[in-house]
Amino acid sequence: MKRGIVPFLLAASATFWSAGSPARGDDRTPQIPQLKVDKYTLPNGLEVILHEDHTTPVVGVNLWYKVGSKNEKAGRTGFAHLFEHLMFQGSKNHDNEYFGPIEKVGAQINGSTSTDRTNYYENVPSNALELALWLEADRMGFLLPALTQAKLDNQRDVVKNERRQRYDNVPYGQTAETLLEALYPPEHPYHHSVIGSMADLSAASLDDVSTFFRTYYSPNNASLCIAGDFDPAETKRLVAKYFGPLPRGPQVAKLKPNVPVLSEAKHIEMTDRVSLPRVELVWPTGPRGDADEQALDVLSLVLGGIDKENRLFRALMYDRQLAAHVEAGHPASALAGEFTVTIYAQRGQSLDSLVKLADAEIERLKKEGPTLEEVIKAQNTQESQLVVGLQAAGRKADFLNNYNVEFGDPLAYKAEMVKLFKVTPEDVKRVANQYLTANRIRLDVNPGDPTPRKAEAEVDRSKQKPAESPKIAEVKDDFDRSKMPEVGPTPKYTPPPVTRRTLSNGLEVLIAERHELPILTLNLVVKGGEALVPHGKEGLASMTADLLTEGTKARNSLELAGALSEIGASINADGKLESTTLSLTTLTKHTARGLDLYTDVLLNPSFPEKELNRLRVQRLAMLKARLDSAEGISGVVFPRLLYGLEHPYGRPDLGTVKTINSLKREDVVAFHKALFLPNNASLIVVGDTTPEAITASLEKAIKDWKPGEAPKRDLPEPPSSKKPLTIFLVDKPAAAQSVLAVGQVGLPRGTPDYFPLTLMNAVLGGQFSSRINLNLREDKGYSYGVRSHFAFRIGPGPFEAGGSVQTAVTKEALIELLKELNDITGPRPVTDKELTFAKDRIIKGFPSKFETTFGVAGTMADLVLYSLPADYFATYQSKIDAVDKAEVARVAKAHLDPEHMVILVVGDRSKIEAGLKSLPYAKVINVLDPEGNPLPPAAAQGAEEGAK
Repeated sequence: MKRGIVPFLLAASATFWSAGSPARGDDRTPQIPQLKVDKYTLPNGLEVILHEDHTTPVVGVNLWYKVGSKNEKAGRTGFAHLFEHLMFQGSKNHDNEYFGPIEKVGAQINGSTSTDRTNYYENVPSNALELALWLEADRMGFLLPALTQAKLDNQRDVVKNERRQRYDNVPYGQTAETLLEALYPPEHPYHHSVIGSMADLSAASLDDVSTFFRTYYSPNNASLCIAGDFDPAETKRLVAKYFGPLPRGPQVAKLKPNVPVLSEAKHIEMTDRVSLPRVELVWPTGPRGDADEQALDVLSLVLGGIDKENRLFRALMYDRQLAAHVEAGHPASALAGEFTVTIYAQRGQSLDSLVKLADAEIERLKKEGPTLEEVIKAQNTQESQLVVGLQAAGRKADFLNNYNVEFGDPLAYKAEMVKLFKVTPEDVKRVANQYLTANRIRLDVNPGDPTPRKAEAEVDRSKQKPAESPKIAEVKDDFDRSKMPEVGPTPKYTPPPVTRRTLSNGLEVLIAERHELPILTLNLVVKGGEALVPHGKEGLASMTADLLTEGTKARNSLELAGALSEIGASINADGKLESTTLSLTTLTKHTARGLDLYTDVLLNPSFPEKELNRLRVQRLAMLKARLDSAEGISGVVFPRLLYGLEHPYGRPDLGTVKTINSLKREDVVAFHKALFLPNNASLIVVGDTTPEAITASLEKAIKDWKPGEAPKRDLPEPPSSKKPLTIFLVDKPAAAQSVLAVGQVGLPRGTPDYFPLTLMNAVLGGQFSSRINLNLREDKGYSYGVRSHFAFRIGPGPFEAGGSVQTAVTKEALIELLKELNDITGPRPVTDKELTFAKDRIIKGFPSKFETTFGVAGTMADLVLYSLPADYFATYQSKIDAVDKAEVARVAKAHLDPEHMVILVVGDRSKIEAGLKSLPYAKVINVLDPEGNPLPPAAAQGAEEGAK
């Protein structure tokens, strides 16, 4: 996948700007973020990049190894991704899993693998930088002494569970590998998937993986980027101390670009248990850095990327309601790229007819080219997203490392942005004609029984000459590397002060200033959502929110989208269970225009009948599609089992086919009128402004918004159930995994036990190093990951524990899950060590909530929704720290009742029911359909006989 500008736009920030850069008007000069870096190379070849940013006391430590699935050999695929897991299992001087010491200090830790690289990162409080460097250096230099057969077997099982969860147990899960095999010939490094072959993973020996490690995981094949709040001199000393003594490994030859050539068109047809037919069109393109890359990026945005402005959306979803979703993209990697078009058809629509219409749009682009306005909008959108995306330290570390590995220069994004803004309509027209030819891959997926998975090719490893294992010099240290560094004093952090103002119409405004970046985020939080919708109108709140951005009295849907893309701004509305939000994010140079569009949406929505009908068609397709996955079914059914359909928390949040079909424009208008009142909302403002400036602008912009009678947020009491432990089962034939959900009605956000419950849940299942995850994933190998959580709401929200587990061990996984729930309520209460760990993680990780304008705005929304005290942020850490073990034990015993919980299992009934029935509390299995309705007795009995 391309790791250049476009993917980072949606996630990543610039702390310094070009002096005197012109504001964007009609000129086409990009305002490029000027990140300052210090890059140097250690004698052993390790490239090091340092970038200071003292906005928050957080440091991103980001290590890229220049090895991915493209470096694997036949019969030994999946090794790079397998090592992504093995690298967290301990090394010589820390022979234990790596999540523990890092989570304890409140850090985020993870890794990822692509075709071209493997990445490991820790986003840590600034006082834990040395700990992160010590751990990363230890696994680089000393992984193999701690690598055992037991660890290999365990993580092999975890990877297989990941494959089941991400490939085998999701709709359209087999298509990615099918496309790779069709596009790239067998000898091409991209022919196989990143996760690799199950057969290869099963056959992998300790010698195999050790040789792979010695070949690729060395300083001279890695790049280390550190970004955030650190002292440069001290950091250089620590890098030299821990990484400097590590010896070089073998020199890894860089693979040359290898773009496949299609001599003819290929049409592949598959079936799967899906509701919506889907077609993917793929053309080969050049690799990262290719001269045509930016023009192809713009082409993808014009064709299927810019919100509501793209050609395919208009042709297939706006002018004609034939498609449920369309998109185009241009992912490019080190050896080759791909131009992709993906179309989900509405139920009953022919893929052939949709492809014909898409081809007509492509041909029109090839003949006429895009307009200059379309090109400029694409460029403006990327410029804005680049700035917004580079706020968090960890994101910047990954961003800079990406460019260093791919181009040898962490600041190569500057030249890339210049190239992007030099793209002309003629360039886009040329690349459309050059690359989007008749020779392409077309992959259709239609509803039906899953196409049998292609048998994995057997590789006779006995005939392969074993790879020679490189000899690596011993490490010679002048310090005791076995001693884990002590974490320094927790850095003092004061959350951004919140200034409160009240406008003349009664609207409360909460303002948090952030002047590091020219970004402004506004988020209106309206008190009320789906929970206020009348029974029989489920889905009204989210539909009302969706329609807010579909046109105003002054602008229709496309005109509004066009005006936003001209300035690279975004307006989003979201109808949630207990609130409705309307947000704006813009560069501050466009504040006036952005605020004009925002207030137009807020005050003058037109709720066009045409757009309601179009969104209704899309919503109905969404309702069908989400029942294609076991996790989607669980998300619909589990709340219903806890609360019933009479309670707002148990009703389908997106509605049902019946309720969505019944919604009228008058319903939307009335719901909006009842909720959207200045005295029923609060506006959160975060970014580069002042209370005086933004208040003055808002007074002028929304002076005509009048208060009214706010709706009451009265919730009925949830059903109190003391029924014995009960199992419900939804049959998902041929499911590769079972989804478990175990829980009960929990507590409201206003409970005085909020803080001890938060800590108790962290120990139980709220962090990676939790009891249930370490048991079911790390110890037993039953799952790729299991969690637990309390959904704190205005009323008593649900408590839920569970996740996806192997079908073959569904019963065993359920037994272990219930054991952990029972243990924490009494037989094995939270220990001092566990409580200290959870406290450290939460307290020390608190500053990371304030790294981005979105994070600040989202955190501040809780102040409004739950009427939290003004000093909530300032006292949060001390309140967590004040919780003692007795309180945690008390709330576990008082608020968790495993003997009366609800159990939902979504999986292949024919394979799991007998095992479930052998459990003492499961003599009766309540069989449901995918929407949670009990099956008629005859149907349930027939299914049971079939299962036998």
